[in-house]
Amino acid sequence: MLGATSLKIFSGTSHPEIAHLIAKRIGLPVSKSEIVQNHSGETSLRILESVREADVYIVNSGCASADGTVSVNTALMELCIMIHACKIASAKRITAVIPLYPYARQDRKDKSRAPISAKLVANMIQKSGADHMILYAEPSMLWYIKENFSIKNVVIVSPDAGGAKRATSMADRLNVDFALFHKERKKANEVSRMILVGNVKDKTAVLVDDMADTCGTLALAAQHLVEAGAKQIIAIVTHGILSGNALETIEKSPLERLVVTNTIPQDLNVKRCKKLAVIDVAPVLGEVLEY
Repeated sequence: MLGATSLKIFSGTSHPEIAHLIAKRIGLPVSKSEIVQNHSGETSLRILESVREADVYIVNSGCASADGTVSVNTALMELCIMIHACKIASAKRITAVIPLYPYARQDRKDKSRAPISAKLVANMIQKSGADHMILYAEPSMLWYIKENFSIKNVVIVSPDAGGAKRATSMADRLNVDFALFHKERKKANEVSRMILVGNVKDKTAVLVDDMADTCGTLALAAQHLVEAGAKQIIAIVTHGILSGNALETIEKSPLERLVVTNTIPQDLNVKRCKKLAVIDVAPVLGEVLEY
């Protein structure tokens, strides 16, 4: 572990809980800063302790705060401004720890004249002065599967072809079978048909994905898995956005459980949905900071 004098952890306001959990994991306090949204809507920020020659980690998730006072865009600006503030205060190295990467789904040019916003965000963070970025949650998901299910009966299922690489990677690391759905969409967030490729009969089918938004795809996939003879159906998702009627959709679906990580605040959602479980990614992120 790095010495307390050489490592400092700062938090933005979108998800301070995870910053405190990471800091607790490595035995350090969250360093002091002051962040204010002024009347004109601008972010005013001040670092309240020296960072000269320090190894600085800035934790801010690209999500809205639990109370709705901080938007995704505000969280991004906080991150960039805090990086810049530490840079001009002579920090030795600055690492942005971003549990949920903002604009991650806008990572390709899918239509004429469309921006690649995820690339723009990366450029903003780099130009602000960040030396590294940390985005990492898969080990926590693998641990959850190993701890809660009989591995010999597990099959990892991707809800679409786009997630096949992620799902096959997890299946290989667990040494289990893999299946995937091919899906056709009528329009964004609306699936018309899903075709299962692979065998799930009498298995524990674990759907894995990077994000759960409206949860329509997960619910439809779960229904198809029931029809294909799956014995137990679980979904494990890195980022639980859970917008609109997502929780109601999950409650009514054949899913036994939806497992998400705490890259986004989930306390209110857990109270509203008995099928929802949360994995803490702070131990994994803490280990990355230590080494």
